[in-house]
Amino acid sequence: MKIKGGLLLALFAFMSMSMTAQNTKLPTLEDLIPGGATYRFAENIYNLQFWGDNYVKPDIDDMTIINPQTGKTLYTIQRSKVNEVLEEADLLPIQHFYNVSFPWKNQTDMLIRKPGKFIFYNFATHRIDKVIEMHADGTNTDYNSESGNVAFTKKNNLYVNDKRITENPEGVVSGQSVHRNEFGISKGTFWSPKGNKLAFYHMDESMVTEYPLVDMTARVAEANNIRYPMAGMTSHKVQVGVYNPATDQTIFLNTGDPTDRYFTNVAWSPDEKQIYLIEINRDQNDAKLCRYNAETGELETTILEEKHEKYVEPQNPITFLPWNDKQFIYQSQKDGYNHLYLYDTDGNFIKQLTQGDWLVQEVLGFNPKTKEVIIASTEVSPLDRTYYRVNVNTGKRTAIGKGNGVHRAQLSESGEWLIDNYSTPTDARNIDVIRVKDNKTTNLLTAADPYADFAMPSIEMGTLKAADGETDLYYRLIKPADFDSTKTYPAIVYVYGGPHAQMINNSFMNGARGWDLYMANKGYIMLSVDNRGSSNRGLEFENATFRQLGIEEGKDQAIGAEFLQSLPYVDGNRIGIHGWSFGGHMTTAQMLRYPELYKVGVAGGPVIDWSYYEVMYGERYMDTPETNPEGYEATNLNNLAGNLQGRLMIIHDDHDDTCVPQHALSFIKACVDARTYPDLFIYPGHKHNVLGRDRVHLHETITRYFEDHL
Repeated sequence: MKIKGGLLLALFAFMSMSMTAQNTKLPTLEDLIPGGATYRFAENIYNLQFWGDNYVKPDIDDMTIINPQTGKTLYTIQRSKVNEVLEEADLLPIQHFYNVSFPWKNQTDMLIRKPGKFIFYNFATHRIDKVIEMHADGTNTDYNSESGNVAFTKKNNLYVNDKRITENPEGVVSGQSVHRNEFGISKGTFWSPKGNKLAFYHMDESMVTEYPLVDMTARVAEANNIRYPMAGMTSHKVQVGVYNPATDQTIFLNTGDPTDRYFTNVAWSPDEKQIYLIEINRDQNDAKLCRYNAETGELETTILEEKHEKYVEPQNPITFLPWNDKQFIYQSQKDGYNHLYLYDTDGNFIKQLTQGDWLVQEVLGFNPKTKEVIIASTEVSPLDRTYYRVNVNTGKRTAIGKGNGVHRAQLSESGEWLIDNYSTPTDARNIDVIRVKDNKTTNLLTAADPYADFAMPSIEMGTLKAADGETDLYYRLIKPADFDSTKTYPAIVYVYGGPHAQMINNSFMNGARGWDLYMANKGYIMLSVDNRGSSNRGLEFENATFRQLGIEEGKDQAIGAEFLQSLPYVDGNRIGIHGWSFGGHMTTAQMLRYPELYKVGVAGGPVIDWSYYEVMYGERYMDTPETNPEGYEATNLNNLAGNLQGRLMIIHDDHDDTCVPQHALSFIKACVDARTYPDLFIYPGHKHNVLGRDRVHLHETITRYFEDHL
């Protein structure tokens, strides 16, 4: 017994030492940065989806279809069997089930996409029911499961069912996203509900100035020209076409002269007879919801018009009620927050469906039986994204699922079931299947903490008053795992600060990035502040920066730096700042406007002069250089180059087609003229960010700069 007891004691001591040693291991950039060789991420169920009201759990070698009501498995599909059938048909095998889909609720077919082919595989009979051939090099594929029609693009032309329907010269593009993906635009084709007709964008950008990007991989470097309309310059012209596959005829909506007008949020009427779209003027302060006849292309009526003294920014097409094809939901910020409004097709306002000092983030779908619309909102707090069912008749809202965290969901065909994929500050990932009517929940996954075997920094949340002295701003403070309050640490501010972004939320680790965690464990206090101008706080909060981008936001970020200086464990003489894109602008601006606050900065892909930025985004927030010369002058960081005192490195990608390299190069020239001394690092072959394996190199480069100078 003494021997056994001694062995047990020794074993316990060994385990304790092992756990202690394990808990002192620090994650590396390879562990923390996407693209890293040992990158850690929360366990997931990839391509989890609904087939009607049944949910589908894919894996590498098998896939199960489960009835959520009973919990019973309806089908188990083996990859080996699928590949056997594919090989018999002389088709390429699948490597996993992560890219198949189930578009037909009443058919036992799954859709397998291969280069140049759509394969309809019947998982009940294990037969191939159909194969659709298309061009192997087609892009922007848009398949309609109702009609079986498929649209795609090759270079600058649009194809439908392998038939080329446009003959565009260079500088004219069809079937692709337009207006540089502003106004919620993410694609260029829009099938009617039954797939009988296709609306598509047709963009003439031949009049837009070409901007040269240099490809240095050729022995003699070559110019790759892109069409890039800068603020105040000539923009492209867009039309909306309608193609009928049955007649092979195309008409264009008679919108009139498209010069200096934007068309967005395309939607079809349920009967496929009309097309609704929102037209915005170039000043972006007037939006009209218009209805066009899909047969003739003629304007039938302007349903409603919305104006604002600063800007309007519609992000979502109208959504018809499934049980009433004469009524639709229109989303607007006209009361200060994005909410839902019910209208009829004659333009009569019926009622406001949601209201309050919070905003609707998404309309997920409907439950026609209960006459409810399912939404995601910030009603819990601006840091959370949670789901509700809203009764269209009464306006009553009922929470779905857990009441906090950041949730992303899918709705079943009937609207009665929800797949909820979410995280909280302490939960890396949870996936539940929820019965919407009573919140009955089945957990499919509770992911382990991917960093459980590492010593991780601590994260604190709080609020600061903005520079206006009234508005609360959320901040996230990260301290080293071995933090000692008796010591002093250098600090780094990580900033974005621009529209349509939120750095801090109630997702896992409060949205902290891998590099932030890494730097904290290297002995830095890391701070991020969501300044005025960032998202999910309402219209007034967002447009406080109008016509002076970077200035009001900069005042709020300076408040954050002063907060760091007030902390007894922060060395107030060693504060750095880093950000990318808009955050690169903010980093550079802070170094120049508040040189007494910051010792070191690293600015990635920075906007330096807003007159070099593109039309839609730039003019929405800044107006044009002609109408707002004082704003462009005040925000042009080239004019402040002489203020640089600390160490600043500019990083830019040589193929950046979002924030063109002219920004970085013009700033370097301005600094040379002013006899100040920034550093410059160029990433060859990348666009507006450094992705893939090189992303680890990027963060090592940034880290070394702070290590050397802060």
